[in-house]
Amino acid sequence: MENDLPIHEVQSCRKLDFEDVDLQEINDNALPLCITDGNRRNQIFLPLAIPDDLVPKLDMEFDTEVAAKNFYQKYAKASGFGTRLSKGHKDKNSDLMLDRVFCCSREGKKPKDKRNMIVKCPRPETRCDCSARMKISCRQGEKYRVVQFVAEHNHELSTPSKTHLFRSHRHLTMAHEAEIYMARSCGITPKQSIELMSKQVGGRENLGFIRDDLKNYLRSKRSIPMMQGDTGGVLEYLQGMQLEDPNFFYAIQVDEDDLITNIFWADAKMRTDFAHFGDVVCFDTTYRKHKDGRPIALFVGVNHHKQTTVFGAALLYDETILTFEWLFDTFAKAMMGKIPRTILTDQDGRMATALASQWPTTYHRLCIWHIYQNAATHLADVFKDFQNFSTDFSHCIYDYENEDDFFEGWSEMLKTYGLEDNKWLKKMFDIKEKWALVYGRETFCADMTTTQRSESMNSVIKKYVSYKHGLLEFFEHFQRLLDDRRYNESVADFKGNQSTPAMTFPCRILQHAASVYTHEVYEKFKEELCKGIDCKWEVDGDLGNQMSYRVTPHGKTSHHLVTYDSSTNSICCSCKKFEFAGFLCSHALKILMTLNIVTIPDAYILKRWTKAAKIGNVHVSSESSPEMELKAKLSFRYKELSYLYMQLMTKASECDEAYQIAKDGFWKMLEQMDACCQGKKKMKEVRIEEHCSVYQDVDTNPSEIAYNKIKGIKVKEKVTYKSSKRPRSALEMATKKRKYKVKEKFSSKRLQELGNNVVNSSMDSATIQGFAPELPPQQGQELGNNDDSDQQVAKDE
Repeated sequence: MENDLPIHEVQSCRKLDFEDVDLQEINDNALPLCITDGNRRNQIFLPLAIPDDLVPKLDMEFDTEVAAKNFYQKYAKASGFGTRLSKGHKDKNSDLMLDRVFCCSREGKKPKDKRNMIVKCPRPETRCDCSARMKISCRQGEKYRVVQFVAEHNHELSTPSKTHLFRSHRHLTMAHEAEIYMARSCGITPKQSIELMSKQVGGRENLGFIRDDLKNYLRSKRSIPMMQGDTGGVLEYLQGMQLEDPNFFYAIQVDEDDLITNIFWADAKMRTDFAHFGDVVCFDTTYRKHKDGRPIALFVGVNHHKQTTVFGAALLYDETILTFEWLFDTFAKAMMGKIPRTILTDQDGRMATALASQWPTTYHRLCIWHIYQNAATHLADVFKDFQNFSTDFSHCIYDYENEDDFFEGWSEMLKTYGLEDNKWLKKMFDIKEKWALVYGRETFCADMTTTQRSESMNSVIKKYVSYKHGLLEFFEHFQRLLDDRRYNESVADFKGNQSTPAMTFPCRILQHAASVYTHEVYEKFKEELCKGIDCKWEVDGDLGNQMSYRVTPHGKTSHHLVTYDSSTNSICCSCKKFEFAGFLCSHALKILMTLNIVTIPDAYILKRWTKAAKIGNVHVSSESSPEMELKAKLSFRYKELSYLYMQLMTKASECDEAYQIAKDGFWKMLEQMDACCQGKKKMKEVRIEEHCSVYQDVDTNPSEIAYNKIKGIKVKEKVTYKSSKRPRSALEMATKKRKYKVKEKFSSKRLQELGNNVVNSSMDSATIQGFAPELPPQQGQELGNNDDSDQQVAKDE
């Protein structure tokens, strides 16, 4: 048996070899030398052996007080103690420092706390009346001379690996501040930032500061806009963006008390994108991401890659008619008077009123998704009692191609379900032109019937903007969202220019589509072409050069009328797919293939869906001044030098010789730059002129208001939003309720099965608890915390 073996054969022990111990490691972690006087009462601690050139000596001279301080700092760090400034004397006439004492940080004794209040968490005692010091004086000459030096300490000194924790040896350089700012602007947490910078310098002891210093720096950066107020911080940020981008546009609205209510902004990329793809706009103000509950209004659209693009953004105080009128008017001014052909919104009466007054020529369509949500609220009993009602209601929205058929289908639906007197359906019928597709087939909508792209931005914003962020932080992190989405567009541009979609089968019309359309639009075109292959057709009539065809899709009984004119090479379908989406439908493609037309007619290739959609001159107004150009030049210089520095640092770390060359070069450049900067006067701060329009909400004739009259940002009285999630509709809540009922039924069944298994296998209660599935939350929690719809909307995008 194994247990009967001798102990020395079962157990093994590694022999410790003390001869291999690194003596240098012992010296690094050893405490400084400690000696006692004759009475063995007073201990004297001497620093470890350090280079002789770092040890202060009597009569040593320094040019300035700062040079002496830096020298004593180096000595203290090598020795293992912290320093601080002690007493000094100034010349009354010239304000020159005559003498100065640099002492140990543990010098003196802590004074008595004179505060009457009780301190709950007092700080630890650090003073122990240490007498170590260095005194300099210039009373007997022009230079500062060491007149006193005490090296002995009455306390333990720190080891070299812990010296960096002393407050006097911790400081943030300008390079550190720049790195911290860039990390913060990228959404990197302070913990991750300090870990990254520690790796770059070879450990936290070489970093020069600790995590608390980084947090204090970020807190001080946040306190600057707090001292200025949210107004000063936000305006400074907007003006800074205008310095970097002269085409950056922003506008501010104030009330009668000169308090900021609404803010709108759009940069050059937004304005350029609107010039190319601003024919259709989705507008929505559903989501509150700011801690004050301010609605975020986004003007979004779709680019030639079928990606969501942002045309403009606004932080609103409320959602009144006056606010929407100001916003639509400001948006048109930002886009140099251009307004969209079509706009999709939710069923908000205040939006509709503002649109009718500001953009009367824009075709206003309602989001069909919101129509269904409202129908589920007002017709809940009908949806519950009649399963076919949803299908019939959908037919009225999508399927009819002429107005008479729509009237007949609508009347039949009301009669079938007894809804002739329903008030909500009567109200919807009065605005049928805004939601029924029969009235919108000939209006270009970029193949969009809902505000889904605007809605899906909520799930995207969640990744960048927190509900607890202030105004200034919101602007900074929102810019990150724009940068990421624009990078995705650049990737799609590169893919479209450098590659061609794979041909599933050799078809010339598909090859032509792949050469002109972007990859995403090509897939849509190919899908329509594949549907057309299964369609049936027959000649409906012949009128000279015009031929009419009846095309029946596979699996359907209804047909579409397609008319082809051979003299003009034009084709038209009753479904109006091209007029609505911008590319040919399957019915028209079926007839083109039947007539052996192997290329897409030029008249049916919409530029906004092609690879050349952004080719063309787009003029965006800009106002620049010499001061703005100077600021932009400084920003460009900093970015370029940062890139060159990273390249130099990477190459210099490859070998010792390159490292020495880079090090010597750095010191030489620093000396030259110091000499250059000292010979010039300090550059005066450039005052930034205001380049935004400010309007009053209560004035019927808006007039410009001076920048210095703005008193602050208007704060909402009370915020009732406990989370940043979108309010749930009745349809979503009913759907989730059904899901949880199914889950609860499954959980009960599963618990019963597990209970039977437990009884059969005699499992204990701990095992039962480990196998029991999680029970669904209560109905109130379920309705308030459901977020599946946002995920579904994002998935649909």
